[in-house]
Amino acid sequence: MNILVIVAHPELTASRANKALLQGLNKIQEDIHIHKLYELYPDWNIDTEKEQELLLRYDRIILQFPFYWYSCPPLLKQWFDDVMIPGWAYGPGGTKLVGKEFLVATTTGGTDKSYRSGGDNQFTVSELLRPIERTIAKCGGTYLPAFVCYDANASTEERLEQEAQRYAEYIRTPLPVLTH
Repeated sequence: MNILVIVAHPELTASRANKALLQGLNKIQEDIHIHKLYELYPDWNIDTEKEQELLLRYDRIILQFPFYWYSCPPLLKQWFDDVMIPGWAYGPGGTKLVGKEFLVATTTGGTDKSYRSGGDNQFTVSELLRPIERTIAKCGGTYLPAFVCYDANASTEERLEQEAQRYAEYIRTPLPVLTH
C-alpha cells in the first residue's frame, strides 16, 4: 500500500511528539512519503495542482497534526479549501478521491480522560473531528478511525517512542481491521 503522510505542524522542530511519530515512520521500509506542508508552503501559497497530483498517487492519506482548538492547524484548513475543490474532489465530475483512504493522526496536550463526555473538553476527539470526517465523505473517500497520541506534552521520551511504534503499525493496518 502506498501511504502519503501530510504533516501540518507550524513548529515541527519544537514538537517532541510529532517529531517522535515521524521518526517512527522513518524506520519503516515500505512506500511512505512524508509531505510537510509548513516547510513546503511558508508563504501559504499552496500549489493546488501539485497537491492534487500527489493525492492521486497514493492509496492511503494520513493527515498528521497537533490538535489545535479542537481542529487542525490553519494551513491544513487552507489546504482543504484550496485542494479539495468542486469538480475535482466533489460535485459534478469531482470523483478523484473516491475510494481513497484517509486517516487523521493527531497529538493532544490533554489526556484521554479529558476527551470524553464529562471530561474537561466535553467531547471525544472523534466527535471533534467530525468536520474533517464529513469533508472526506463528501469527496467519496473512506475515513478511517483516528490515531490519537494523548498527553503528548507530559509524555516521557520512552512513551513517545512507544507511541511512534504504535503509529507506524496503525497507519499500515489493513482497512478491514481498522473498521471492524
